[in-house]
Amino acid sequence: MKENLMNNPLHLKSLNHISIVCRSLEKSLDFYQKVLGFFPIRRPGSFDFDGAWLFSYGIGIHLLQSEDPENMPKISQINPKDNHISFQCENVATVEKKLKDMKIEYVKRRVEEGVIYVDQIFFHDPDGFMIEICNCDVLPVIPLAGEAILSCSLLNCNVQQEQKKQIQKAVPMNPSPPNIHMQEDYLPCA
Repeated sequence: MKENLMNNPLHLKSLNHISIVCRSLEKSLDFYQKVLGFFPIRRPGSFDFDGAWLFSYGIGIHLLQSEDPENMPKISQINPKDNHISFQCENVATVEKKLKDMKIEYVKRRVEEGVIYVDQIFFHDPDGFMIEICNCDVLPVIPLAGEAILSCSLLNCNVQQEQKKQIQKAVPMNPSPPNIHMQEDYLPCA
């Protein structure tokens, strides 16, 4: 119980939503529905400001109409090191083709970690907020403080199991192993 409090002091369960301030609520609604596949959901009627709520993939996006759209920062070049939200996809090549078809400018990157390759595509929403689409669920999530938690999806579960076997072969088993524990829990990449 004490370990759970240290690892999760606020007893968090999941990401609920992100909020994005928009120049044009209508353009942002169109983008998040047509490009990313979110759908509008009911928003409390007691709000006294313009906005819209969308939902998909287990998270919400709350769009907020800017009170001063003319003074919002201008869209800059696509920079993968900028603030962004990331979505995992089934096939990066399909995402790239769809973005080309929709004439959405993007930047593609590849992260290499040993024999693991993560492909990333970055692009902006209508207000310059960065979106990443990736296959990062192939990258194991390894906490720095001890326990190794491997990611898993339907696409890479067998790969992860094979990697775990390789790690176990490489680490000699002795009577007093180091403070590393392989756990069968699987979490998606953040």
